[in-house]
Amino acid sequence: QVQLVESGGGLVQAGGSLRLSCAASGSIFSINTVGWYRQAPGKQRELVARITSGGGTNYADSAKGRFTISRDNAKNTMFLQMNSLKPEDTAVYFCNMNLMVVTGGGINEYAYWGQGTQVTVSS
Repeated sequence: QVQLVESGGGLVQAGGSLRLSCAASGSIFSINTVGWYRQAPGKQRELVARITSGGGTNYADSAKGRFTISRDNAKNTMFLQMNSLKPEDTAVYFCNMNLMVVTGGGINEYAYWGQGTQVTVSS
């Protein structure tokens, strides 16, 4: 079985920084595209940033210039560095990984989600 475990959320004042981490464990053969999403109360889940296996990135307009997504393939871990945080960044943040997983039937791609971590930015 594969599990994703997130950490790094919390309460921070506007202008502050947080670094989110997401670590995958299990029978992982390789990691494809990974991303961070967020969901604020009463709103749909939205993409914040993602990074391909080749290192290509794209960001939501709201995250450009303030957030940086990165990954450490050797440790099956991804990160989101969030700077200059604003109250409107308050949400539950979820990591998503597209993983090539070893199963009894071979190696197949599956999408996994972390449990979510709360980020609260006070004004």
